Amino acid sequence: MFGLGKAQAEALKVGDPAPNFTAASSDGGQVELNALVGKAPIVLYFYPKDDTPGCTKEACGLRDNFAAFRKLQATVFGISYDSVESHKKFIEKYKLPFALLADTDHAIAKRYGAAGFIFASRMTFVIDKAGKIAWINPKVDPTTHSSELQAVLAKLQ
Repeated sequence: MFGLGKAQAEALKVGDPAPNFTAASSDGGQVELNALVGKAPIVLYFYPKDDTPGCTKEACGLRDNFAAFRKLQATVFGISYDSVESHKKFIEKYKLPFALLADTDHAIAKRYGAAGFIFASRMTFVIDKAGKIAWINPKVDPTTHSSELQAVLAKLQ
């Protein structure tokens, strides 16, 4: 398939340990996945580009239902190849209540099989409290993503 890296062929499966990473966060800090495991389910959603129509629809859908994610005790991170500065502008413009992670070298997307040639592929992973991948959606629909994630997270409760 055009634009997909070698990692896509070795795709992660439900039950696999989530690959650890450290990334620059839109909040100015660093996020290390392993430091968060055990506290709450983690949503990692990869998306192509800040402030583009589909990505904005997806992010705003999560924002509009964020109270439900809090109630489900989930930690949500969006990940793209964009810089921290770009992420900050995107968050400010749309009042996003979750952090965006900068994968400027595409290393995280490669580990998760979401590396596209120019942009990250639109994929989502839910990681359970044990650090295992509990759910994968390789073909996210931005319009239904939020409700789909809420149903998945509710099953993990």
